[in-house]
Amino acid sequence: MSEEATTMAQNDLALVDDCLERFFAVSSARAERYGGPNPELWRVLRKASMGGKRFRPRMVLTAYTALGGTDTAAAVQVGAAYELLHTALVVHDDVIDRDWSRRGQPNVAGSFRDTGTTGGLPLPTAEHRGTSAAVIAGDLALAAAPRFIEASGVTGERRSRLLDIFDEAVFASAAGEMADVDLALGPMPTVDDVLAMERAKTSVYSFEAPLQSGAVLAGAPEPVVAALGAFGREIGIAYQIVDDLLGVFGAEAETGKTVLGDLREGKRTVLIAHAAATDCWPELSQHLGDPDLTEERAAELRATLVSCGAKSAAEQRVAEHTALARAELAGLPYDLADRLESIVSELVERAR
Repeated sequence: MSEEATTMAQNDLALVDDCLERFFAVSSARAERYGGPNPELWRVLRKASMGGKRFRPRMVLTAYTALGGTDTAAAVQVGAAYELLHTALVVHDDVIDRDWSRRGQPNVAGSFRDTGTTGGLPLPTAEHRGTSAAVIAGDLALAAAPRFIEASGVTGERRSRLLDIFDEAVFASAAGEMADVDLALGPMPTVDDVLAMERAKTSVYSFEAPLQSGAVLAGAPEPVVAALGAFGREIGIAYQIVDDLLGVFGAEAETGKTVLGDLREGKRTVLIAHAAATDCWPELSQHLGDPDLTEERAAELRATLVSCGAKSAAEQRVAEHTALARAELAGLPYDLADRLESIVSELVERAR
């Protein structure tokens, strides 16, 4: 992608930030009318929406501008819808995972739990307050997100199509989240079970739907919209597998995430699902899910994941789905294919 295109993309993402800031300013003012903890709820929700890479708006804007779209204001609104959806899903995901922090800082639930304990509430009551606040905050963000599409000024069939794509993204994410809950409770899933869950939970709303929304907004022909959906599906799956790899083998200084978390949780990732079908499983299973797992023991588990072939199998899956994603680029206009190729390289290189 050219330097000029990169600068334009950065400027467009800054407009997404401005759009979201206006939304939170108006919502915070509305919350003041109700008093009580409501202004604080919106302050914490706004904080939860900040600091991300704005990856989903980037997908919308990349497809839209590369396909000749010129109504930047409309594209920014659609991009903001997906960013607020991301915030809603993350807030709810933390509740489901019983997490009180994200990237080392209190999340919505943790913030309201902490102010509860500071105010004298016993811990169980404060934790209930925190999870309740997070459910409410996530609901607010989820309800508001499609209104950005409605505010884009797009009308008629195109507006209906955008709302349908967005609705499918929410529907798929809910199905994936429910599958994730059940996969953690039942027998060890297969690698394909894990990938199907990850695709529904994250890939659809992060890649497929934003790319297709940008194309629909630009008035692209249906074959292009379909190719972008297929590309988004394959690169989204590759992205999730890379996340699984980084969750165990990544560098904390680069990812900002602990490399002990997945192992201590016993998270059922592609790596673990593959390892469970090997002779190394008895050695691994006795330590996975240990909340007190030491770095020394974790290093041994990583070595076993390498020796049993789980790491190489995951890397092979990344290569396969990346190749399938790249194959979809052949049918796209050159400028769009070129920009998406840059994104493919960026996503895959994270694991190296």
